[in-house]
Amino acid sequence: MNRREFLITSSAAAGLFALPRFASAAAGTIDLYSGSDANIIDLWNNIIRPAFEKAHPDVALKVTDAGDNNGLRAIGDRALAALKTKTDPQADLFESFDPRLPAGGIDAGLWVKFSAENVPGFENVNPLAIDTPYALPYRGSQVLLAYDKTKLDPKDAPKTWEQLTAWIKANPGQFIYNRPDKGGSGLNFVRRAIHEANGRDPKKFKIDNFTAEFAEQSLAPTWKILNDLAPSLYQKGAYTAGNTQSIQLLAQGVVTMAPVWSDQVLQAISQGVLPETTGLVQLSDLALCGGFSAMTIFTNGANKDAALKLAAFMLTSEMQEAIITEIGGFPGVSWDHISEDLRKKYADVIPATIPTFPGGDWEKAINDGWYRNVAPGISRT
Repeated sequence: MNRREFLITSSAAAGLFALPRFASAAAGTIDLYSGSDANIIDLWNNIIRPAFEKAHPDVALKVTDAGDNNGLRAIGDRALAALKTKTDPQADLFESFDPRLPAGGIDAGLWVKFSAENVPGFENVNPLAIDTPYALPYRGSQVLLAYDKTKLDPKDAPKTWEQLTAWIKANPGQFIYNRPDKGGSGLNFVRRAIHEANGRDPKKFKIDNFTAEFAEQSLAPTWKILNDLAPSLYQKGAYTAGNTQSIQLLAQGVVTMAPVWSDQVLQAISQGVLPETTGLVQLSDLALCGGFSAMTIFTNGANKDAALKLAAFMLTSEMQEAIITEIGGFPGVSWDHISEDLRKKYADVIPATIPTFPGGDWEKAINDGWYRNVAPGISRT
């Protein structure tokens, strides 16, 4: 998900975008790797790290940008190899990762299994966020529909997929989404179309049930839905090159509605990028996808115990509320454990459900299929 360009410190972060590397961790220093966007790196370096080191003066935290998920996978592969040779993987914690990768890692004992016994505060984690005991969700976000309330009365805002597609066709040129490989808001709009074409059952799609045959079978009707919508999109089938461009077109009044990340749009409204007249709505028949970022800890990391302290620290009210106020994200804990003022402020975007869609081979199949079947005339570069 490329959201870097929207961020205040994107230019500074660009210099940190490096290939994954193994640097020797100093004793007592947690080696954390992240493949997330620059705002998340900034959150860790500017907010979390100083607060954690103040609370735990005997422990230091080193945050390294692994570039992207592929960078993390490379480190995960090498950590699994290190586990087999009983050597130090020179990494302690991933800020956000799916522990189903590398294949066989869970069975080999690569990842710490989280519970209330080893992470104080674990009982406060939002049940909607728990996917596997080997991943500790600590922040979330979800794709919403943002719209211009000066052009669309909130009482008329679409609340189901059928209403949304009817509105798009009734208002040609007023809706746009980004290419699915260029940002998560467009990707999750495409994923919502996949869910619509396959019985609105997110459980049908798992990272380990991908086959080329199943992908072909389940994606083919999706391309039909999206091709049916294409003539009614902005410029009769234009697609933005990222999340930020969609927000920019909305801010400029070029379009009336676009799918957006919850954290990005809340940040954009708070910073005045989008006006206060920006409305937000989520589909009630099945929400657009979102997800929680979950920490994973290596069992063979030299600083495993310190990493568990960090995991617990991330579930404290101080850090969970920082995720809301600093980056407009969702907390990893249930909203019941967030202050009443924040609950009231964000009442309109507190999710009742957060459907997810697996990455891995599915993501490549979706991206390749979309370019081949929906937008064959658009270059991927």
